Amino acid sequence: MEKRDYYEVLGVAKNADAAEIKKAYRKLALKYHPDKNPGDKEAEEKFKEAAEAYDVLSNEEKRRRYDQFGHAGMGGAGGFGGGGMSMDDIFSHFGDIFGGFGGFGGFGGGRSARRVNRGTNLRVKVKLNLQEIATGVEKKIKVKKYVACQHCNGTGAKDGHSYSTCSTCKGTGQVTRVQNTILGAMQTTSTCPTCEGEGKIINEKCVHCGGEGVVLSEEVITINIPAGVAEGMQLSLSGKGNAARRGGISGDLIVLIEEEEHPELVRDGNDLLYNVFIGFPEAVLGEAVEIPTIEGKVKVKIEPGTQPGKILRLRGKGLPDVNGYGKGDLLVKVNIWVPKNLSKEDRKLIEKMNESNGFRPGATEKRGIFSKMKDFFD
Repeated sequence: MEKRDYYEVLGVAKNADAAEIKKAYRKLALKYHPDKNPGDKEAEEKFKEAAEAYDVLSNEEKRRRYDQFGHAGMGGAGGFGGGGMSMDDIFSHFGDIFGGFGGFGGFGGGRSARRVNRGTNLRVKVKLNLQEIATGVEKKIKVKKYVACQHCNGTGAKDGHSYSTCSTCKGTGQVTRVQNTILGAMQTTSTCPTCEGEGKIINEKCVHCGGEGVVLSEEVITINIPAGVAEGMQLSLSGKGNAARRGGISGDLIVLIEEEEHPELVRDGNDLLYNVFIGFPEAVLGEAVEIPTIEGKVKVKIEPGTQPGKILRLRGKGLPDVNGYGKGDLLVKVNIWVPKNLSKEDRKLIEKMNESNGFRPGATEKRGIFSKMKDFFD
């Protein structure tokens, strides 16, 4: 199923500020909250869709990539929908915008408000040639990163079971205090100081990870890079970064695109540029010349009387747009090669041509030349 535009999902304009985006998301999240729509799968999907849109548009870096490249700039996993995150993950990320207690906006009261750890993001560079950019490519890269400890299942506790519920906060990760003031009773909520917001206490640490729940390892990650990406573009793979301490949400893998220089073609947006050099006789008489393209060599006819600087346009021979809006062109600039060293025979031929009026500009051409010179000197 094709993803909807994130601005359309939240019902905001493309120039909406952070406050408008937050307000729109809060309204949708309240409307489609699972506690208000028990058993309603459609409402649950809309709830997740809104969270995915807010995840991207509330983040300055992600929003910039999305505005420039659309869903392709998110690497197929720009938000929660592509990352397979649970409802609790969404609550732990965005529950704070509601300012409620004991749940997400105060609904139900059954959801834990304990702190969920988040792993850090990783950044890698991937270098592509024009052929890979033109077709899209699958890359497998080996990344050194923190992964969940297999011996304790990422809990940090020995055998994954040697922990207990925090007695101070009863597993919620927060403590509530009521203080009497001249204005009446004031209730405040803060992170539990005993378990540091995790809701549980490790009784015996895992000897393999030292109670952290993560170990340093290597992982081979497959990256599907869409066609039409450009130098400096970033793709985000949700959940492929460092694993979080003692469970929680893994960070993202940020892929920075680098572009290899092509030996003959120069990229200009989705267009490609090429300089072809022909001799004076070919320009006068016309000739078919070979032009390099991404797919291979093609023959292009140079018409008789072609002037230096003429641009030939080969439509559709450029690069595809990353958002699927067609392909660019290959622009070929015709240059006349002038030899610096001539043999006696060649010089005689040139002198003979110079005597012919056919090889001299006429009055019309002269006026054009002088007009251009005047513009230049003015």
